[in-house]
Amino acid sequence: MRNISMITLALAGTLALSACQKPFGGDVRRADTSVNAIDGTGLSDIMLNAADPNESVSYFLRATNENPDRLDLQRGLAKSLLRANQPDAAAAAWEKVVAHKDAGMDDRVDYADALIRTGDWKAAEAQLDSVPPTHETYKRYRLEAMVADSHQDWRKADSFYQTAAGLTTRPAGVLNNWGYSKLTRGEYAGAEKLFAQAVTYDPGLFTAKNNLVLARGAQGKYDLPVMDMTQTERAQLLYTLGLAAVKAGDVSIGKGLIREAIDTHPQHFEAAVRSLRALETNVSNG
Repeated sequence: MRNISMITLALAGTLALSACQKPFGGDVRRADTSVNAIDGTGLSDIMLNAADPNESVSYFLRATNENPDRLDLQRGLAKSLLRANQPDAAAAAWEKVVAHKDAGMDDRVDYADALIRTGDWKAAEAQLDSVPPTHETYKRYRLEAMVADSHQDWRKADSFYQTAAGLTTRPAGVLNNWGYSKLTRGEYAGAEKLFAQAVTYDPGLFTAKNNLVLARGAQGKYDLPVMDMTQTERAQLLYTLGLAAVKAGDVSIGKGLIREAIDTHPQHFEAAVRSLRALETNVSNG
C-alpha cells in the first residue's frame, strides 16, 4: 500500500511586431522569449500533464533556474519529479515550495505525499498535523488514512477513508486502498465489499479486481465474481485465486484453478506453468 508517450512539442509561431508604426514615438521592444512569456501559452500545464515525465523535469529545471522565485514553477518541478518516480528529489523540491512565503496548505499536503513515497512517515505526519482541520480535501484525508494505517489505528483509518471517498467523484482508488487496509487486518468480508465497490466505479482498475479475488479466496470462495474482464485478466485472476487456494491448504482446488488459468490465457502463461510444475513436483516427491 505504502503506491504518454514522449510528446514532441513544436512551438512554431511568428510574432509580428510592427516596427513601422510608432504612434507614440516609443521604441518597439524586443519580444520576450523567456518562460514568463511562454507561460502565456499554457506550456507549463502541457509539460506537467502531457509531456514525458523526464522531459517535464528538464523543462522545469531550466525554468526554475531562470526564475528561481516563481512558486508555480517550483511546484511544477516538484510534481514532475514525482511523476518521474524520483520521490527523494520530489520531497526536496516540495520542501523548498513550502518554505516559500506564498505557499499554501495544498503545498504541505503535496509535500506529505512525497514524504510518504520516500518512506518518511514521521515527517509526513508532521506536515499533515500542520494543516488546519478546516482544510478538508480528498488528498489530505486519503493521506491521513494512510498514516493512520501505518499506526494500525483502524478506527481513524476507516473514518479518514470514508471522508476521502465522499470528497471525490472518482473514489475507486481510495476504496481500493481502504479495502487493502481491511485485507491486511484480516477483515476479508469488509475488504471484498470495498474492492467490489472500487471495480464498480472503475471497471478498468485491475488492481482492485485482483484484490477482490484475494479477499474472496481468503474466505474460501474459489469462483470469480461477476464483473467485466478481458480473457487475459480472467486468466490472471484465476491464477491469483489458485495461489490463494494453495496458500489456504486447498491444494487440489488450487491446482485446478491454475490449470484453468493456463488454458484460459490467450498466450503462454509462463508464471502459472512454473507454479503448476512446482506443485506437481512437490506432490510427487511427497
